[in-house]
Amino acid sequence: MNSLEKMLSLLDVFTPAAPVWSTEDLIRYSACSRSTCYRYIKVLQGAGFVTPVAKGSYILGPRIIELDRHVRLCDPVYAAGGPPMRRLAARTGHSALLCVLFSDTVMCVREEIVADAPAGLFSRGQKRPLFSGAASKVILANLPAHQLRSLFAKHRKSIAAAGLGADWESFRKALRQIRQDAYCTSTGEFLPGIIGVAAPLFNGAGNVLGSLGIAMAASSVKRAELPALAKSVIKAAQDASAGIGSGEHGVDLPARAVG
Repeated sequence: MNSLEKMLSLLDVFTPAAPVWSTEDLIRYSACSRSTCYRYIKVLQGAGFVTPVAKGSYILGPRIIELDRHVRLCDPVYAAGGPPMRRLAARTGHSALLCVLFSDTVMCVREEIVADAPAGLFSRGQKRPLFSGAASKVILANLPAHQLRSLFAKHRKSIAAAGLGADWESFRKALRQIRQDAYCTSTGEFLPGIIGVAAPLFNGAGNVLGSLGIAMAASSVKRAELPALAKSVIKAAQDASAGIGSGEHGVDLPARAVG
């Protein structure tokens, strides 16, 4: 990594499990010289990305809150997903989730949670693997072939463990079926007893960006109801995709994906 990448990587250590980091721990994590890490911390603090607390320690700073507000107000994917998600949640009675491809993971960027939603659903800012769950698999199925080949070569064991095939042909066949269906359903792949139904989101150029779907307790829905729910999900995703690709600031560049 270059020096800028090393500095920004310090932000990765702040998590809900470890929200406070001392200067000494940051120095050890960075594997940089003491003077270099002090300089990184000073720059991050000056920009508002970290803020000091007691005993020479740091937490994430208010600039991140400001940027999150900007995203909620200005991001085309976030904005375009809102109205279809609200309609979908109202029509189905189930919570709606909007996710985007982020490197080799899938991140939730917006949720529309209904009153009786199960606890622990995917929420804004959380990331999940690219190979498990309806929200992830429906994105994976719509990636270009060259990216899929690279992903399969790097993550063959994870792909097999997710039930997507132990060899390239089986993997291709599983993804082709998801593309033909135009949606994906999963049960209990992240939370026991939770069913997910998701459809892909596309930009103006037809590249997959993410997914829009619903999540519900398996006890709240009958299997015979899933096809109708899937149609509602597909329609919501299509409406969101139309909004993502339209207007002066529509999205026409592909999402970033490993491979």
